[in-house]
Amino acid sequence: MSHLDEVVARVDAAIEQSVISGMNELLVELSDDAALSREERYAQQQRLRTAIAHHGRQHKEDMEARRDQLTKGGTIL
Repeated sequence: MSHLDEVVARVDAAIEQSVISGMNELLVELSDDAALSREERYAQQQRLRTAIAHHGRQHKEDMEARRDQLTKGGTIL
């Protein structure tokens, strides 16, 4: 397995776990990975950035839906 394949597998696993701190740590780690070309590094970092942004939007939508459920009729149930 090549280094790029290992990195792709790690990025896939981080995205699957959907843990922001793990994705951020991998994002920083990739910044210093001299074994990857600039384009390879960028592609994997973009995948992580996209997953992080999606996670943030999903969290916000979930919190708004929860607030709506809790405040039906204007009072907290």
